Parts: sequence; C-alpha cells; structure tokens
Amino acid sequence: MAKAKKYAALLRGINVGGKKKVPMAELRSVLEGLGHADVVTYLQSGNAVFSSTREEPTALARELEGAIEEHFGFPVACLVVDGDHLRAVAEACPFPAAELEGKQLHATFLSEDPGADRFAAIDASAYLPEEYRLGDRVIYLYAPNGLGRSELGVALHKPSLLKGLDATTRNWNTVAKLVELTGPQDTARPWDAP
Repeated sequence: MAKAKKYAALLRGINVGGKKKVPMAELRSVLEGLGHADVVTYLQSGNAVFSSTREEPTALARELEGAIEEHFGFPVACLVVDGDHLRAVAEACPFPAAELEGKQLHATFLSEDPGADRFAAIDASAYLPEEYRLGDRVIYLYAPNGLGRSELGVALHKPSLLKGLDATTRNWNTVAKLVELTGPQDTARPWDAP
C-alpha cells in the first residue's frame, strides 16, 4: 500500500467581500468526503492540508474543484502542492524572509513553470524598492508596503501574463505555516489543542 503524503490545497478567491463563501468546516468535510485524511484548515482564505496516498497534485486539484462546485454551487480554482514542494519554495526564497514582516513577502504558486520570457516586458527597475524573482512554479514578491499597495504585484498578475496558468498568492506567514503543517508528523504539532 502506498504511503500517505501531505498536501496543501490552496483555494483562490474565496471568502473575499462576502462572495464565494466557503466555511472551513465544510471544506474539511468536502476533503474528507474525497477520502483524504488528517484534514486541517488554516485561516479563512482557503488553505487546507490533508494526507493522501495519491501522487498526482493536478488530479487532486481537479477532483477538489469538482467537489467544491458540487457542494457549494460555484466554481473555485484550486492548486494542490505537496509538502516537499512547499519546503523547497521556502528554502529557495531569494529574499531574507527571517528579516521581513510576513505581509512584505509573498509567494504566488503556479500550476506550472511560466518561463522567464513571460515577464520580459516588466521593467523591474520601475517598481523599486519592490522586487520579484521567479522560482520553481512560484513567483516571489517583495512588497515593503504590502500586497494591497503593490504596483509590481498588479503588473505580475495581469491575466495576459498568467494566461493558461492556475495561480494563487499567499503571504509569507501563511507559506511558513503551510510548510509546518505539511512537515514530518513526528515533530511537535502546535496547532493541536493541548
């Protein structure tokens, strides 16, 4: 029997401005209904961690999208990434994450490698002190005044640049928490009640 692997499901555009309401308790039920175990949600913005013996993140995401639409009555784009990829994203961060506030650093997770050519038209120097770097299926964004005020963030997320990709952004506090939640289970689990 295949060993279960930890995954994070990242839902895009839910619980914002009263639209696409997805209560986390119901999301946990949907994931459990798909046969996943160890389901935990984090925040109200659509982050869920689960264990599965299946090893196709894209197939897991499509299955979850179908179940969410069936349960809630509206479509929600989902990305599923495994714990190893989350840790690799955190370890490869080109910015000094430990020295920054979580709201200053963001990771946009992508369904596939976009290629640097897509972003060639962006004059990065025009947005300083904001900066971005491409990683393995991720865009790292340093926005010292936060994502809500980031002009570079707007430029990087133009539909024409991300065409054909599933993309969703998390601040660094959330990335760090998801790394923790998808990490080895023989360590302390601070999200559990004492």
